[in-house]
Amino acid sequence: MQADHPRAPQQLVQRGHPQPKVKDRRTGEIATDVETGAKLMTVDVMFAANDEVEILSITVPEPGISGELTMGTPVALTGLIARPWENDFNGQKRHGIAFRAVAVTSLVAAAANSKAA
Repeated sequence: MQADHPRAPQQLVQRGHPQPKVKDRRTGEIATDVETGAKLMTVDVMFAANDEVEILSITVPEPGISGELTMGTPVALTGLIARPWENDFNGQKRHGIAFRAVAVTSLVAAAANSKAA
């Protein structure tokens, strides 16, 4: 039997480019932050820990996206929260977890900046 180490290495890696979050698919309306009015973006991140990988779609305000984010870029998430959601669609209950972060930062850009200093 294998026990998971409580401090197993974890890695967050960017998957693709940030995309605008669509509020209404029929009209193409883009979602905005209620408090700031900033355009919301969806960032897909691969989370790897304990020999398992999950792909998380995270909503981030556009000003919170920094550095060059391309596939495979290691990233850091600031202010990440997870909220459960549930709704009825055509008589069927759907549920899941919505992820939101204040910022997503390229660790490649951060490493390059610290080496230059």
